[in-house]
Amino acid sequence: MPEAKLHDGSTIELAVHGQGPTLLLPVNPVPVEGAQADAMREWGVDPALGRSLIDGLADAFRVVAFDYEGHVMSTPKPDTLTPANVAADLLAVADAVDAARFTYYGYSWLALSGLQLAIRTDRLSALVMGGYPPLGGPYAEMLRVTMVTHEMSGQSPAPQQKKEPTEVFDWDSVEVTLTEAQTRQFVTLYEELRGFDDQAAQANLSCPRLCFAGSADKIEYSERWGGVTVDIAGPIIGRRAELESLGWEVRVLDGLDHTQAMQAPNVLPILRPWLESWVTGS
Repeated sequence: MPEAKLHDGSTIELAVHGQGPTLLLPVNPVPVEGAQADAMREWGVDPALGRSLIDGLADAFRVVAFDYEGHVMSTPKPDTLTPANVAADLLAVADAVDAARFTYYGYSWLALSGLQLAIRTDRLSALVMGGYPPLGGPYAEMLRVTMVTHEMSGQSPAPQQKKEPTEVFDWDSVEVTLTEAQTRQFVTLYEELRGFDDQAAQANLSCPRLCFAGSADKIEYSERWGGVTVDIAGPIIGRRAELESLGWEVRVLDGLDHTQAMQAPNVLPILRPWLESWVTGS
C-alpha cells in the first residue's frame, strides 16, 4: 500500500481502488471484526462502512481511502491537531497518490476538516460535507463537549451496562475510556476553531460543493457532558436558502440522526450521482 507522511512525521496507509477522478475518502478501508465490530453495531454503525462506500464508488472514481480518524486515535497528536495541520495532512495524502486535483468527502469532524482544506487550497475539484453544517457550525458547543471528555479521560471508568441494539442510546451511561492524549488532540482542534468565521470563509470557496445531514441530527447533552446542544441539522435546514445562494447544494435526509445519515445506503444515493454530475477530471 502507498503511504503518506503526515505533519508529525508519522505515516498513514492509503488504499487505492478504481480508476477515474481522484476521490479522497477518510474512512477505514478494512472491515472491523470481533468485539469492536459488535460495539459499533450497538451504536448503529456498519463495521464495514468504509468498505461499503469504496465498493459503491470505485467503479466510477479512483478512491483513495485512509483511516485518518483511526490514525489519530492510535497515534495521537495532542498539541498539533490544528485545522492547518489537518489540511496539510489531507494534501499530503493527495500528494502521495500524485493527485494534482481531487475531490473530498468527509463526515462529521472530517467534514469540517474538508472545509478547512477547501479554504487553504485551490486543488479541490469538489467538496462534500456530511453531518456538519458549512454555516453556523457548533464549534463552541463541540469545544465544550471535547473539554469535558478530556477532563473525564483521566478518571477510572465505571462498570458499563450492556445496551440492547434497539435501545435509544443514553449518553449518561457512557464512560470515557480514551487516553488523555487522545482527547486533548480534539480540544486542540476546537480551541483553534474558537474564532473561526464560517460565514466569512464562504468567500474563499470556489469548487462545486454539497452538504447533507439527517433531519434528526441533534444531540442534547446533559450537564455531565457540558449541558450543550450540538445541532447539526438546524443550521442546514434553517439556513438552506442562504447556503444555496452561496453555491452549496443541500440535501436533508428525513428522520435520520447523525449515525444513521452516515451509513452507506443513505450516503451513496446522494454522493455518487452528485459527484458524477460535477467531477469530470482528476
